Amino acid sequence: MSNHEGESHGHTPASWTAVILCIAGFLIGGVGVVTATVPVAIIGGAIALISPIIGKAMQLMGLGAAVK
Repeated sequence: MSNHEGESHGHTPASWTAVILCIAGFLIGGVGVVTATVPVAIIGGAIALISPIIGKAMQLMGLGAAVK
């Protein structure tokens, strides 16, 4: 078995927020595509695209794993 001491594997508020926002964005965008509602699809895509930026910002605020 491998030793994973010191690795967080994403168990931080920053990573959880980024993942939840990305999933929500894809779901909203998918609903927009299925219903042929372009603004909803664009909003969903925008949410998915900004999710890593928000996650990184939260990490820099101290809510994520320390940068090695």
